[in-house]
Amino acid sequence: MAELRLSSEQRGDSLVVAVGGELDIVTSRQLDEHLTRARREHRQIILDLAAVEFMDTSSLAVIVGHWKRLQAAGGALVLAGARYRYTKTLWITGLADRLPMYDTVDEAVAAGQATAPG
Repeated sequence: MAELRLSSEQRGDSLVVAVGGELDIVTSRQLDEHLTRARREHRQIILDLAAVEFMDTSSLAVIVGHWKRLQAAGGALVLAGARYRYTKTLWITGLADRLPMYDTVDEAVAAGQATAPG
C-alpha cells in the first residue's frame, strides 16, 4: 500500500506543503484535498517534493490543476526539492520547464519574498 505524508507550515508569505512518500493514482486524491484546503487560505504555496519517492502522471495532473487555479487567482504554486530520480515525470512531460522550480524550500521562500506584492 502506498503511503503519503503531507504537512503544512507557514513560511513568510508562503505556505510550504511538504510531501513525502509515493504520489500515485491511490494517493493523488489526498494531495488534491490537501492543496484544495491550502488554497482556501493561501495564495502562495510551495510544494516541497524533497521526500517524494515516486510520482506518476495522476499526481502531476493534480499539481498542474492547482498551479493553474492559483495563477488564475493571482497566486503562485512553486515546486522545491524535486529529485529527478523520483519525479522524472516532471521532466518527461515538459512540466519541469513550465512550473517554477527551486532546489530548496529556502530558495523558493526567498524568491517568493522578492516577488511578493507590496
